[in-house]
Amino acid sequence: MFRSLIELKPRDVPLSVALRNTLGLAVPLGIGIATDHVGIGLGIASGALNTMFLDQPGPYRLRMQRMLLGALGAGVSAFAGSLLGAHAILMALAALICGVTGGMLVALGPNAGRAGLTCVILLLVMGADPQGFRGAASAGLLIFAGGLIEMLLALAAWPLQRYRPERSALARVCRELAAITHRPISPNRLERPPPVTQGLLDVEQLLNGTHRARGAEMERFRVLARIVERVRLELLALGDIVNTLPDGEARHTLLRLREYASRTLDGIGEALEHGTTAEATSGAVEGFDAALTSLEELSRAEDPPQIAVAFARAQALGGQLRAAIRNAGFAGSRGELEAEEKEARLPAALRPMSPLATLRANLHLQSVAFRHALRLGVCVCIAVIAERAFGYPHGFWVPMTTAIVLKPDFAGTFSFGLLRVIGTLAGLVLTTALLHYALGNVWAQLALLAVLSVGFRMLTTMNYGLGVMMLTGLIVILLAFYGIAPGDTMLVRAIATTIGCSFALTAYALWPTWEQLRPSLATMIESYRVYFSTLFDGGIDLRRDARTASRSARTNAQASLDRLRGEPKRDETLIALAESVFANANRFVRASMALEAVLQDSRERPAQDEVLAFAKRVDAALGEIADGLRYGRVAQVEGLRQCERALAKTLAAETQGEAHVVAIAIADACDRVTDSINTLAHLLDGEPSGAAV
Repeated sequence: MFRSLIELKPRDVPLSVALRNTLGLAVPLGIGIATDHVGIGLGIASGALNTMFLDQPGPYRLRMQRMLLGALGAGVSAFAGSLLGAHAILMALAALICGVTGGMLVALGPNAGRAGLTCVILLLVMGADPQGFRGAASAGLLIFAGGLIEMLLALAAWPLQRYRPERSALARVCRELAAITHRPISPNRLERPPPVTQGLLDVEQLLNGTHRARGAEMERFRVLARIVERVRLELLALGDIVNTLPDGEARHTLLRLREYASRTLDGIGEALEHGTTAEATSGAVEGFDAALTSLEELSRAEDPPQIAVAFARAQALGGQLRAAIRNAGFAGSRGELEAEEKEARLPAALRPMSPLATLRANLHLQSVAFRHALRLGVCVCIAVIAERAFGYPHGFWVPMTTAIVLKPDFAGTFSFGLLRVIGTLAGLVLTTALLHYALGNVWAQLALLAVLSVGFRMLTTMNYGLGVMMLTGLIVILLAFYGIAPGDTMLVRAIATTIGCSFALTAYALWPTWEQLRPSLATMIESYRVYFSTLFDGGIDLRRDARTASRSARTNAQASLDRLRGEPKRDETLIALAESVFANANRFVRASMALEAVLQDSRERPAQDEVLAFAKRVDAALGEIADGLRYGRVAQVEGLRQCERALAKTLAAETQGEAHVVAIAIADACDRVTDSINTLAHLLDGEPSGAAV
């Protein structure tokens, strides 16, 4: 946990985004100062500050909806805080309701959770300066207007870069695949998750999500996404084959072929990023074809059956790369696709419930979101009552800090709490010193505010402490424009921050929410079970849905494991089990993907009845393993290896042409599937009885 205090994560906010967000903050304030309407400028700037973090990547329709709702929520909260601030009991009740409501929004995702927290903060801040109805309404409208300005700036590039998010997401996937293909093959690669999982999830949401962009061009992107998915399958299959070959001409030829595939993918990514054709890949494609010809000659001259399988996979890979090159040329910004628009839908396996249904499903004490919401609402309410009762100057910083520090998980709460105190104190001291000793001119102060805004937007995701330091400086300057001298209030703000943080940490320690890892692991195994079953009796769309759902389930399970590692009294035995489950589940899904690649590229179905019987055994075994993980019991997996051996004998009898190549590949994949499942079952056999209780 303490490593996270000094860790610098990669920057994920482009400078252009930080600049446009700062423009929406600084320009209205500057106009207000110049026209002697500082109050109006401050209101709009405050709204912009509280909405800018919702300017996240994604389709423009989703960005617009997210920022519009965020601005509306901020305006309503500001209105309520201003109107009720003079009445301590009503303010405490409003803090309770807003805290519970805002806390529940974490169930809808991180962006919704941030929007809920913003509403709580604005309620508390505006409650410190109560107004009548007219004044409260004016404050709410100004803050709403600031959010609208940020939204309009975020959408300003839409006419010129309508499909930029989609092109960038696909380009990132191509480049990630290229980088992974270029690296040396790791000996333990089968125990790692299939690469580019998160990138493909992002692409799926962009192209098929509820808030996807419209237009015929989107169909070209969907076609290209399916092609890239096929390229990934073929590359994984080839990588598995390379591992089985001795050091010789065949292995070197395959490695050379993978290198040319990597260069081709790099060129496709470059074309997508800049909206141009992929003509620059012609040299890499020629090299790929030469390596493919060499591999074909080796497949005829040498005995190992893996070479014949490798040649079939390489042929399929070459076809997919050419298709990607063709489609990348039409998926740029030069025009719309010359085809009729087809309606897309969000895959059934990934389709979330409506927000209201999701919130209803979390209204129970076993829900992490509901327990967080109750804790947040009660703690903020108590903090409001306490600061009003003691009459502490600038006391709203106490409940505000409490709301900011409290997170659903232990590690998040304690790391955020420490970083909040450190960042706040540093921001208070540095900004106050600059304003007091160096920046007496109002325009110099505005320039400093702009610099801090850019820093806040770019650094918060890199390190929360640095982001808080920038944000604290921003707030100090805004309050200085409002007429509150920073030097006079620095100490009381620092003390209030420390009190609020201490209260939040104490409250979490007394009322903790411990991570529930087992259900996440079970859900991941169940999603892999569904994916494997679609390889034999599911259509292309159903298979894609299951594949996407399994990626999402794995990502959720990994996040759950990471949160468990941050707990003080973590279950080391459960963590060790989870790490082993991940390693062997990765082996299973890689073998399944190799099997999918074979079945997609050939109409030959050797030993069809035996293969289906094996698939039923796998389905039952995975169901047992999922139940064993969820309920902490032994998984009864019997007869799977015997079934696989019988299947292998039947497949070995296939000696004719393409059916022989397909049979070899199926036998290898089924052997790996069996090994991974038996290992998973063995892991559960070693668990203490009643581990889930």
